[in-house]
Amino acid sequence: MAEIAITNAHLVDGSGGPARMADITIDNGRITEVTEPGRATRASRTIDAAGRLVTPGFVDVHTHYDAQVSWDPWLTPSSWHGVTTAVMGNCGVGFAPAHPDRHQWLIELMEGVEDIPGSAMSDGIDWQWETFGEYLDVVGGREYVLDIGTQIAHGPLRAYVMGQRGADNEPASADDALRMADLVEDALRAGALGFSTSRTPLHKSKSGELVPGTMVASDELFAIADAMARVGHGNFQFSPEHIRVPFEEWDWMRELVRRTGRPISVNLSQTDQSPDLWREVLRLLHEAHADGIPIYTQVAGRSIGIMYCLHGSVHPLLFHPAYAEIQHLPMTERLAALADPERRRRIVHEMPADGGLFAKLVLEKADGMWLVNGADIDYEPRREDSVAGIAARTGRTTQEIILDQLTSDDGNGMIYAPFFNYSYGDLSMTYEAHLHPHTRMGLSDAGAHCGAICDGGMPTFMLTHWTRDRSRGPKLPLEYVVHRQTRQTAEFYGLRDRGLVAPGLRADINVIDYDSLGFDVPRMAFDLPSGARRLVQHGTGYVATFVNGVQTIDHDEFTGELPGRLVRGPQN
Repeated sequence: MAEIAITNAHLVDGSGGPARMADITIDNGRITEVTEPGRATRASRTIDAAGRLVTPGFVDVHTHYDAQVSWDPWLTPSSWHGVTTAVMGNCGVGFAPAHPDRHQWLIELMEGVEDIPGSAMSDGIDWQWETFGEYLDVVGGREYVLDIGTQIAHGPLRAYVMGQRGADNEPASADDALRMADLVEDALRAGALGFSTSRTPLHKSKSGELVPGTMVASDELFAIADAMARVGHGNFQFSPEHIRVPFEEWDWMRELVRRTGRPISVNLSQTDQSPDLWREVLRLLHEAHADGIPIYTQVAGRSIGIMYCLHGSVHPLLFHPAYAEIQHLPMTERLAALADPERRRRIVHEMPADGGLFAKLVLEKADGMWLVNGADIDYEPRREDSVAGIAARTGRTTQEIILDQLTSDDGNGMIYAPFFNYSYGDLSMTYEAHLHPHTRMGLSDAGAHCGAICDGGMPTFMLTHWTRDRSRGPKLPLEYVVHRQTRQTAEFYGLRDRGLVAPGLRADINVIDYDSLGFDVPRMAFDLPSGARRLVQHGTGYVATFVNGVQTIDHDEFTGELPGRLVRGPQN
């Protein structure tokens, strides 16, 4: 008799093949049978999934839980959204290897790049390691609600080997490069899934310095890549200089892959400065693969944007002198001050003499900001519904609309402002990028950007928007979207034991109420160590999530089980 049977499932199995009705049996953490309905082996426990969508657990390969694994076994928000495996250590930032005198520096690096509160990391990280292998041992000794894998990041590696020279992006000597390569080899053999770096000037520490690795010569990267070739596994992930990636990065990327045989994964987003550059990147992907060179780009599921709110890291009022005078007051006192008629008059009617960011946001960017009203956020909004559009229709000023929205709901009112992937005023770029055979689903950034971005629920959005709700263009097939964030992402990191509902594979499974799948209202929570803030948004409609055959979610609530473990290296 099997342990669990899931019967009458509307199964989308992760392969990309057509949906079908099926029964699924589970024993000892593995799927033992996938049969036609009514033919499953008898089980001690049966879950009737009639009317439910059943998928593999989602595999999110672009998260930043490197600090959160020290204090949070629940690894939210990913576990609220059907994710059963997450990969961290992206974009060249992490916490190992780490000399004891570099702890605060690494915290400030992560705080600057990924907007994770430094106070939370200072209070929450226990630093029971120095080497990367020791970091894996610490994480591997803990229990989580989902499986977690990691990569070794260039920032801490450079600082560990080169000290301040590495932190300052000074050139590596030949000995420096060889030492870094040796440590990368050690990390991969200990269980790292890859190596990550950053080449974008957008990534800076809290004090404004570029992430170590941003400006390094290709020789240093080739030395590290040679270590990956010696081990024979691992992805090379990096964040590019967004405006010129095809022209400044492509030659060394091709050479690195040629030398190693290992794939490169580079972040791809559309910027307003170069709104059509992504098309050239996709062309170069085709060219590379035609030459047998496996370069891929990670693309997000939607526009990447800021949730402006008074509790957040940034919002338009922050740049007005009348707000600056009161911004450090407790929220209740701040709201009272903002309701004062004279202060309100200043914000609504007085433009700062130097123009500055306040003027730019409320006068030039108001057609790129939308009010957030409830949980059903429109991530593909029309220009006429923007703050500028509302102002034009109602005769109110954009300043007044922004002030009223941010002070609503006891100071929790939000405004959404996309800054990547929305140059065309819709998600057509995202649609085309996801259809490309050499792109991969990524960039949810779960665990990061705590004060400004709420994209950790990307796996849920992929199903709700792209397969069910989109009205401003074609949808994507459900089977394709499930494949994109299950088997395809799992195989990309060598995790061949998951991402597919098939006999012999891990029983990482979601049972979903597809018709009611969605989100609750995004809120600023103060639940990190030291009471630090983060934007959160729960998923709704997850009837059950199983990790290694153990149910972790029951109707959107944790069961209390923690079957997740560290994933060490490729899995077969």
